[in-house]
Amino acid sequence: MPLPKAELHLHIEGTLEPELAFALAARNGVTLPYEDTEELRKAYLFDDLQSFLNLYYELMAVLRTEQDFADLADAYLERAAAQGVRHAEIFFDPQAHIARGVEMGTVVDGLWRALEHSEEKHGVSTRLIMCFLRDESAESAMATLEAAKPHLDRITGVGLDSAEVGHPPVKFREVYEAAAALGLRRVAHAGEEGPPEYITEALDVLGVERVDHGLRCMEDPQLVQRLVRERVPLTLCPLSNVRLRAVRVLEDHPLRAMLDAGLLCTVNSDDPAYFGGYVADNYHAVRDALGLELEQMRELARNSFLASFLEHDEERRARYLAEVDAYEFGR
Repeated sequence: MPLPKAELHLHIEGTLEPELAFALAARNGVTLPYEDTEELRKAYLFDDLQSFLNLYYELMAVLRTEQDFADLADAYLERAAAQGVRHAEIFFDPQAHIARGVEMGTVVDGLWRALEHSEEKHGVSTRLIMCFLRDESAESAMATLEAAKPHLDRITGVGLDSAEVGHPPVKFREVYEAAAALGLRRVAHAGEEGPPEYITEALDVLGVERVDHGLRCMEDPQLVQRLVRERVPLTLCPLSNVRLRAVRVLEDHPLRAMLDAGLLCTVNSDDPAYFGGYVADNYHAVRDALGLELEQMRELARNSFLASFLEHDEERRARYLAEVDAYEFGR
């Protein structure tokens, strides 16, 4: 029985396993430039963020219909439940689909087919977070927010992802102000590739409540003190950091030092089909590489629920935290 946990940094498009990619390609008459799933899986051994993104967007071509998005989300939720996930806050990238001629409604309605039954089917509660692609224009982000308005009953918040360097948070000030006015929660990727200043900017300019990645905060002691003081959650993705060269090897990951500094860290899987592990795999990997104590593992799980957007359901949050507190390691 795995440690109960929430997953707060998960791109649904990044859960597309080669087997499902080929199944959806066959369903939709899409020809993939790979002979079989084995050849495609080898392509997942990319060298850097850009080569990952190239493959990531290439494979999105198989996602066409509501049923495709439903199947993608349901496959993730089944895997997540098996790894102890009790609550998942799931990112999606509408601009990448709209650019291919897939409408916002197709994406949201398809994902929702899986999410609305997730609790009864998988025992996993969910939230949906719409991300803007930071390497696209601010105008495109604003148009995406406008397109999402009919679907805001199913969208909890907005995020900011894709290539970080050269695309500072301030670029999206106006769209985040508009999102806040609509009552949407706000998160953003910052301080993975980009400098610590991007984290500060995300907090001060975008008003984010959670920082996705954020590991480069450790380069700025004053920023660390602020993040600790304000209890700003960081959604770390250790296996992703290694695969994308943010850290050389997992043993070099700053997670342990971040916990020692009092930061509210969580562990997540990012794009698990591409990065070699789902969320429990990340927990196990950092435990082994960094020599984390069992109570530090429990702290990470508690943090995941404390950092989740469950303010409208504090009873549920309390129930999840009680599950973590009662968990017996080694069972």
